[in-house]
Amino acid sequence: MKVNDIQSVYFVGAGGIGMSALARYFLHKGKVVAGYDKTPTPLTRQLNAEGAAIHYDDDPALIPAACRDAQTTLVIYTPAVPADHKELSYFREHEFEIQKRAQVLGALTQTHKGLCVAGTHGKTTTSSMCAHIMHQSKQDCNAFLGGITKNYGTNYILADSDYVVIEADEFDRSFHWLRPWMTVITATDPDHLDIYGTKEAYLESFRHYTTLIQEGGALIWHTGLEMTPDVKPGVRIYTYGLHEGDFHADHIVIDNGEITFDFISPIESVEGIRLGQPVPINIENGVAAMAMAQLAGCDADELRRGMATFAGVDRRFDFKVKNDRHVLLSDYAHHPQEIYQSAKSIRELYRNRKVTALFQPHLYTRTRDFYLDFANSLSLLDEVILCDIYPAREQPIEGVSSKLIYDHLKPGVEKQLIHKEDVLSLVRERDFDVLIVLGAGDLDNYVDAMADIINHKS
Repeated sequence: MKVNDIQSVYFVGAGGIGMSALARYFLHKGKVVAGYDKTPTPLTRQLNAEGAAIHYDDDPALIPAACRDAQTTLVIYTPAVPADHKELSYFREHEFEIQKRAQVLGALTQTHKGLCVAGTHGKTTTSSMCAHIMHQSKQDCNAFLGGITKNYGTNYILADSDYVVIEADEFDRSFHWLRPWMTVITATDPDHLDIYGTKEAYLESFRHYTTLIQEGGALIWHTGLEMTPDVKPGVRIYTYGLHEGDFHADHIVIDNGEITFDFISPIESVEGIRLGQPVPINIENGVAAMAMAQLAGCDADELRRGMATFAGVDRRFDFKVKNDRHVLLSDYAHHPQEIYQSAKSIRELYRNRKVTALFQPHLYTRTRDFYLDFANSLSLLDEVILCDIYPAREQPIEGVSSKLIYDHLKPGVEKQLIHKEDVLSLVRERDFDVLIVLGAGDLDNYVDAMADIINHKS
């Protein structure tokens, strides 16, 4: 279906962070936008306020009349929706055009120069940094991001630009629909083994992704990754890292809450980069983002200004309380390597303070596959409080619970198991020094209330 033929777009799973960005895109294009999601959230309420019609019962009778013509309605769904979903079944039975979110984004990479960021972790921050650098530069860009950027209060940027920045999601091999002009690959630590089955299949998926880079484009991949790129002739290959790679950082200074460094580049090195969101892991993320932006034509001043004014992304090392007595932050980290990087960063920032992690594991399969790695990463911190597993799309697996992680935390780590309903009571009772809330589930819904309690104590 051509874009010009589309009069309405229906989203099955409208409230996902990536789906909502597309919903906003079609609202901007003047299309009728409607859809279903399982539960109301601030994001779905905002979409309704912006003109979408989102409901929360899986009932074909609730599909608006404007979305019942198969000739003019595009249906977009998320793979997280079960196959027996009634509304999705209705659209299939009536022969609507149904596409995954990634298919729609893939079409955009064939009409724009796609600047894509893939990897097990670091995707959202790196792509958001790159989008911000590009958007405030002479190049400008469109962007579809996996988080709400604090600079723009949205996960979507629309501009009159040939470039589109896209977070390339490997879940369900979605990123195979993309045709990047350039791409960063941040990490290939195995994940989503419920989809891929083995580490080898996961790495093969990334290899195939590199074959999709357009001729004349570029691959920028982190040093030390296990994967083997397989690019077309004419695709440039660069490496990046913290201290090594074609692009890297030098003269790093972390002092008094500020981080500065020099950006070393084979194109043009740039001195005096200052992080607007001064978190150690953002040095590497920033190197990758600047590398892609520089290859897309951004100059030294635009790189400096973009990095200095980048305010971060909601739920990505997101400070909610920060004073001499208390620190509370929220981080979406839900993979062992993400948690390791998060724990390492917070240790560097708060060397002499007690750090407590409140962690809600995400998915039974991920907990089953990586409980030892989770325990090792969390053991970098002083105290770990574990909530029940957030199931998302999964049914419980016998013998798999948060206690698997609890039982394998290293000796000396204070630990506790808790139900999420008791979290606010715990925060009222305890006087935490530095508290970080980790996970991709719904524990973040409690963070604002936690901040109110802690601010009252401060």
